Amino acid sequence: MARTFRGVPENRNFLYPTGFHLSIMRAPTVGYYGQQVNIPDLNLGIVEQPSYTKSIPIPGEIIDFGDLTLNFMVDEDLGNYMEIQNWIRGIGFPNDLSQIYDWQNKGPYKNTYPQGMMNLYSNGVLSVFDSQNQVKIKVVFEDMFPYQLSTLDFDSTVTDMQPLTAQVSFKYTIYNFKKTDANC
Repeated sequence: MARTFRGVPENRNFLYPTGFHLSIMRAPTVGYYGQQVNIPDLNLGIVEQPSYTKSIPIPGEIIDFGDLTLNFMVDEDLGNYMEIQNWIRGIGFPNDLSQIYDWQNKGPYKNTYPQGMMNLYSNGVLSVFDSQNQVKIKVVFEDMFPYQLSTLDFDSTVTDMQPLTAQVSFKYTIYNFKKTDANC
């Protein structure tokens, strides 16, 4: 029987920044071209309890989740860029109300929301790979929606040809970690 000493980790492999894949149900090609993504920060609010000598910090009750941000390469048809742009336009209905209803009836989420409810969100999964390139952990984001999409900057003076990249930021309700191996 092997003994495990306190303070010595069982897994001594490190996590590398290249081992990930983001899949977004409503925008499938954006994740495919993903280059950088983050697991957002979270901050627990605090309450200051007054005292006659100094204020004492006490844990609050509300967690503030940071934004999910993805940098992705843009395909030459602007297909993945337009997935996000159409999503934002569908939420914001810039031209007329029919635009939001048309957008909501497209894609994998059509007919999944009850009649009369807005179909604005998507779930997403960030798969994190281990040192053997196997999915080790999935980070599940619920009720995501994009709220910011970066510009595309064209430049005829560039000498080193690199693909254009864009950045999209998402808000969401919550994210949770799910381990994928059976030993957890």
